[in-house]
Amino acid sequence: MNESGTPVTVAAEHQRLEQQRLEHECLRLPDGRQLSYAQYGDPAGVPVFYCHGFPGSRMEARQTDRWARELGVRIIAFDRPGYGGSDYQPGRRLLDWPGDIAAGADALGIDRFGVLGISGGAPYALAIASALGNRCPAVAIVCGLGTAERHGDTVGMNGVSRGGILLGRYAPSIVHAVYGGIISRYVQRKPEAIFDLLNAKSPQADRIAIAEPGLRSTILDSVRTAFAQGGRGAARDLIIYARPWGFELESIRQRVWLWHGQQDGTVPIAFGQAMARRLPDCIAEFPEHEAHFSLPVNSADAVLTRLRDALIAQTPLTAPAAPALPVSPGTS
Repeated sequence: MNESGTPVTVAAEHQRLEQQRLEHECLRLPDGRQLSYAQYGDPAGVPVFYCHGFPGSRMEARQTDRWARELGVRIIAFDRPGYGGSDYQPGRRLLDWPGDIAAGADALGIDRFGVLGISGGAPYALAIASALGNRCPAVAIVCGLGTAERHGDTVGMNGVSRGGILLGRYAPSIVHAVYGGIISRYVQRKPEAIFDLLNAKSPQADRIAIAEPGLRSTILDSVRTAFAQGGRGAARDLIIYARPWGFELESIRQRVWLWHGQQDGTVPIAFGQAMARRLPDCIAEFPEHEAHFSLPVNSADAVLTRLRDALIAQTPLTAPAAPALPVSPGTS
């Protein structure tokens, strides 16, 4: 029986243990760093790398699991350096991430793949698209954060989001002190407090979405995992968001599918609109009644369908796994 006293079948318990294993995997990069990752959806499906939001972790991708299984998509979600079980990388830059993804794909025997960037994961997904070109022929962005290196870029964001990016721009040492100390300790001690923050000024669509037990559990696990080794990963993200990305959106030649809710108060719709204008080949949708946390859930079927169909048209998708990158169970 489970904790609530409900009988658990052998098959259900096997599935639970297998999912737990797939949420706690890791591999070693050529430079010796460890990357932790989770897998969701169809293990034999077309591969899509999921770039988690801020502050988030590989567990965030759990929200895609049902649709990914139904649509034949294999979701692979890495913790960025300093989050979850991935080793911290001092001085990390946005354009370091495509190299990590390429090495991870090599280790997993994946040649071509799609990429999905959610919220603060959007800059990382777009960096992959820019740097890896034809190896990443399918790109989707949902409620994505755009460039924020100029003071006016953060206008319209909620106070928490805007304050973090402004600190990252003007006072990076304070960002490390706040996220590496105060916030990290608080989240580790009381992770459920994140919902008080999210509900404070959230639009109705987000309050409804967050009240759903499955999404609520996913957010809680993602945030708890994000700060498993402290807040240095989150602090570095804020500094990266506040600086030039190192590439132009105009350099991305792949088609990008973009969704951004008109009710989004965390990353205002202006970010999505500006991104859509600059991307050379972008198909954008701006749902009227969606917000920041509701949109990834309610658009998951459409997003994964676009990525799957684009990837199916690309062959081959797999390659021989690269040697000398041992995979071992994760711990965070």
